[in-house]
Amino acid sequence: MNGFWQLWRTSTVRLTATFILIFSLFAILLLAFIGWQSSVQLQRQQADEIDREVRVLQRIDANQGIRALAFAVERISRSPGPGVYFLGDSSGQYLLGNVTDVPANVLIEPGIYSFDYERANPFVDPPPLNGDNPVAEPTRPGFAVVRSVELSNGMRLVVGRDVVERRGFSAIIIQSFLFGVLGIILFSVIAGGVTARRVLKRIDTIRDTSTKIMSGNLSERVPITRRNDEFDGLATNLNAMLDRIEQLLQGLKQVTDNVAHDLKTPLTRLRNQAESALREGASEETRQRALETTIAESDRLIQTFNALLMIARAEAGAPSGALADVDVSAVVADVAELYGPVAEDADIVVETSIAEGVHLRANRELIGQAMVNLLENAVKYARPEGEGQGRITVGLRLHEGRVLIEVADNGPGIPAEDRKRVLERFVRLEKSRSEPGSGLGLSLVDAVTRLHGGEFRIEDNAPGVRAVIDLPG
Repeated sequence: MNGFWQLWRTSTVRLTATFILIFSLFAILLLAFIGWQSSVQLQRQQADEIDREVRVLQRIDANQGIRALAFAVERISRSPGPGVYFLGDSSGQYLLGNVTDVPANVLIEPGIYSFDYERANPFVDPPPLNGDNPVAEPTRPGFAVVRSVELSNGMRLVVGRDVVERRGFSAIIIQSFLFGVLGIILFSVIAGGVTARRVLKRIDTIRDTSTKIMSGNLSERVPITRRNDEFDGLATNLNAMLDRIEQLLQGLKQVTDNVAHDLKTPLTRLRNQAESALREGASEETRQRALETTIAESDRLIQTFNALLMIARAEAGAPSGALADVDVSAVVADVAELYGPVAEDADIVVETSIAEGVHLRANRELIGQAMVNLLENAVKYARPEGEGQGRITVGLRLHEGRVLIEVADNGPGIPAEDRKRVLERFVRLEKSRSEPGSGLGLSLVDAVTRLHGGEFRIEDNAPGVRAVIDLPG
């Protein structure tokens, strides 16, 4: 019993039961309407036939006389079928027909009546009119609907139909209706049960998968069938969400490890410098150098945390009102001009090819920060192996409705297998980590690009690297 109530509490079963109830009621009403209409049509058809025969017999009486009328009544009375016929004199005495006993009220007042009667076998001659030695004949009970009329000569004519067969047909309709209702209810329950079971099975699969994931198995995914239905669409979205969650958790673990590694070294240096400054006999110059080192290391830590906060801000999405119409051409040109002297001091040539008047709905601060990070990386690594001068190219162009911001250099480049990995936080290809930097620059660029609905990719510049921010125009 508890299992039934638990099953009933599910939305799927209750919705299925509601559907079964609505479908059954509609089907029952439809069958009842069909049965009622069939019965009404039969009654109407019999009434029309009675009226038609009455009119025909009245015309025969008026045009051809009593003999023709008697012959017509005698002939149709002997025909097999549900017809009921009675012809009597002005006093109601039986003359002709297949019914000999008609209630008096039917003969007295013309109209439409129904009554029980004993019907003679139509294949047996009627009793003689003189009443001598009447021959007993077999009869059968019946129930008739008749129309009684008084002819112009005062004779009484009763024409009707036996409705026993019609009642039998109505009983068949009612019986069929009841069987149909039972069949509909049974079929609906079976179909609803099968449907609910299939739906609950798919839901149970999703629930079991989520249970395994909550227990720590992040590699579990919701199975997808070949039916390509709404559950497969839901499973696809859930799996994509789980992939993203797993990726974020892995990234968080990696970030935690890298943060611990990157913070341990500067913090150790800070402690060592402070300890040396506090050591007895330390000179004023040693203490001054320790303070300067402490400030530099602190600035580096602050810079790292600022980068992390900016990445988190970009990945969280732009707040309402943070995006506005921005002249991207001016932003790219300003940053390129800002880093021109820095590159010149490092013996690097900066070339620009910036299309004018390109506007986007964007966040000016984040776009500018992304350009700063790209140019800082380019200045740091735009040194060709061996002899040669470094060269950086900054470009902005429109291509097939897209806005492409490009920063290219002629440095050693990034191996193809590492171009995706360098977009992760704290990833630095320089294993010793002796070079300044936190490994967050390209991660911030990627986050800013995704915030604006674009794609950030790193391509081969042969030699060097081409960083491309691809934004929708």
